[in-house]
Amino acid sequence: MKLIYTPPTPPFPMPLRDPWALLGNLSPSEFMRDYWQKKPLLVRGAIPAFGMSKGLESPISAAELNDLAKHELVESRVIQSHPWRLKHGPQSARGIPKITEKNWTMLIQGMEGWHPAAAKVLSWFRFIPDYRLDDLMISIAGPGGGVGPHLDSYDVFLIQMSGRRKWEIQSNPDKRFIEDLPLKILENFNPTDEWVLEPGDMLYLPPQVAHNGVALDPGTQTWSVGFRAPSYRELIQETLWRLADQLEDDLSLSDLLTDAGQVASDRPAKIPSPVIQSVKHRFHELPWHGQELEELLEFTLGEILSEPKPTVVFSPPFEPLSEAQFRKIIVQEGLVVHPQTRLNISGDYLFCNGALLTYLDKKSDAFESWLLFAHQRGFAPKQCRRFLSYASMFEPVYEGYLDGWFELGAYAPGE
Repeated sequence: MKLIYTPPTPPFPMPLRDPWALLGNLSPSEFMRDYWQKKPLLVRGAIPAFGMSKGLESPISAAELNDLAKHELVESRVIQSHPWRLKHGPQSARGIPKITEKNWTMLIQGMEGWHPAAAKVLSWFRFIPDYRLDDLMISIAGPGGGVGPHLDSYDVFLIQMSGRRKWEIQSNPDKRFIEDLPLKILENFNPTDEWVLEPGDMLYLPPQVAHNGVALDPGTQTWSVGFRAPSYRELIQETLWRLADQLEDDLSLSDLLTDAGQVASDRPAKIPSPVIQSVKHRFHELPWHGQELEELLEFTLGEILSEPKPTVVFSPPFEPLSEAQFRKIIVQEGLVVHPQTRLNISGDYLFCNGALLTYLDKKSDAFESWLLFAHQRGFAPKQCRRFLSYASMFEPVYEGYLDGWFELGAYAPGE
């Protein structure tokens, strides 16, 4: 009889000052202080269950991963080496090698949206703010499979779930890549450390640490929890575009530039100073300074940082409940936030998937319930009874359910 690993749901709130096996008996507070974006961390037995039960298998089988890779909405890649080749999904049955074949790997992104075990593992890392979480990727490979020595611009936790994988890393690498390849593989990779990870082990790598992982066994599975790392250029450019879009609603700016006081000029190439001053005056009248600017930035960054990945598609319920049915069912089943829904607080606003969900009025009776919903990412059935008493809260949550952003099901921390 196969023993399948079942990932636990983390408690809420998380014990941030207690030692975690996942982090090598460091507390999340210690990990963030000493390792996050600073240096790698190798953790043996990060998932103790694998050490206690020999033969424990991954919660997701190779057959399940193969089926997902054939789905048109699933982002997948098959990579083969000797020579390097890359094929984007959806994959065909013939395009996926057998697990015993050598020198291949298949990568499947966004697994938290396709399997509850992946969603639970991703939730282990919520001691890091949600806006940074990107997704959980699973790689499955035959012996010798990998993607070559490369760099990532983001933090990643590499969890070994099946088989063994050898990892080599190099800090401060030469960042030149081999030309004319479908992958960005480093030209000069000189590893300084090397480990073989067994099932249940984990390796954390901060950005720009070169690494190369090679599968040693058939069907090797590595689960990668990655984090978004937008550049300041991206954030500021997008913020400026969105701020500029808001000017469309300012009717005073539709006034034409006038110069009724302009005198005859013997220097026609020169733009008159009053014209420049007039535009400067209008610019300084914009709410892009002081407290007004701070509120605009909080709002705009909330929109930007709560946007899901472009590849994420939410499916509305096939037979949506009416409002009355919804009220009746959720006190029995509870409500959970879809694993790929981004729910973020920025200033006094709560955003969901790039849109404003609600203004967080500290004087509102629903204020604490909104905070609980966002941080806990759902309500247990008993908690739904209180939420239903707030009319201002019911409507946006019900609309989110209709959009597929929230789903029926009880959030049960620590189960």
